[in-house]
Amino acid sequence: MMGTLKIKITVLVFLFITSLCFSQKLFTRTGITEFKASIDAFEAVEAINKSTSVIVNSEGKIAAQLYISAFSFKVALMQEHFNENYMESDEFPKANFKGTIEQFDIGVLKDSYILKGSITVKGISKSIETKVKIKKSANDKIVLKGVFAVSPKDFNIKIPSIVRKKIAEHVTISLDYELSKKK
Repeated sequence: MMGTLKIKITVLVFLFITSLCFSQKLFTRTGITEFKASIDAFEAVEAINKSTSVIVNSEGKIAAQLYISAFSFKVALMQEHFNENYMESDEFPKANFKGTIEQFDIGVLKDSYILKGSITVKGISKSIETKVKIKKSANDKIVLKGVFAVSPKDFNIKIPSIVRKKIAEHVTISLDYELSKKK
């Protein structure tokens, strides 16, 4: 009886390790994540992060991570306020996303997919669902692009009343990730 159980456990462990080893993964450390929180007639509130790390496996499981302080603004003072006052990036240095690209097949790409998952900012998670475009690029990489919106209040980001009318209620987040096969 004990020998049969050991064999079953050994087979399960072998199958799990084999699936991890042979599961194709796509990866980048230079993904581009942008956000825009601008209101017309006021100075643009927008920034870009060119160092988002993203991994996607062959079943469509996706994970992304970025450092909040890596967002770059055109105005240095705006960047300072963003990190110190709004995002508290010393205390909450990273934002994360974990989810699934529904019906993803790395071997047969279609134009549009549904991305579902959870984004975590300042230790607070929020469910996200959006459409993403995925295609193969000329240099044999996979390009994932998408847009979704979040509200600062969903992540307990306090906007002082003096600037509240200058910042949008919903922040638009754009994704542009060029993924390569992970070695």
